[in-house]
Amino acid sequence: MRAHTITFAALAVAASLSLTACQNDDASAQNDPSSATTASPSSGDAGSDSSDPASPEASPGGKETSAGTGSDESGKAAKCRTDGLKITAIDNFIDGDRAGTVAVEMKNTSGRDCVIAGFAGVDLKTNAGTVSAERKGEPGDPYVLKGGKSIAFSVTYPLNKTGGSGVRITGLVVTPPNETKSVTLAWPGKPSLPVTDGSGEPVRVLPIGSAGQGG
Repeated sequence: MRAHTITFAALAVAASLSLTACQNDDASAQNDPSSATTASPSSGDAGSDSSDPASPEASPGGKETSAGTGSDESGKAAKCRTDGLKITAIDNFIDGDRAGTVAVEMKNTSGRDCVIAGFAGVDLKTNAGTVSAERKGEPGDPYVLKGGKSIAFSVTYPLNKTGGSGVRITGLVVTPPNETKSVTLAWPGKPSLPVTDGSGEPVRVLPIGSAGQGG
């Protein structure tokens, strides 16, 4: 009986030591920071990380265009505008001509290339009212007018050979092709038109380029 009592006592001591060891291990695990669970960032936070080189960014300026300066969105030069042209007129009459001629020059001062073609609108201001020029000839192909370059066209009008004062011309109104804004210039040609009943020669405007090109 004594031998059995010693064995049972030894087993009780061993069990007590084992329970104490387990409790110490649990306490150590709770105090050890390496055993804590780390929370992963949410997908929204990850997508908002601007330092991620794979995250897309909006390019400044919005829509990208390949058109150059002075061009429309298709990459072609835009039409010449009145505000981008310096318009002048000179007398181009040569002795012996049957009609008077005025050359109107348009210089591209816009700082960009532009396209011009067709007919300009031309009106003569007179003391009897406005006389609109009639178109004559066929317009050429659209012409790219480089910055700083010029192109010209002619205006023809009947000479006053009646000996009278005729219809006095007071100004020249020019509207570039496909534009609505006009410029008014001093009239450089002969001072008057003949008085007619409408059966005489009209005032005419020739196509752009009809008076040659200048530098």
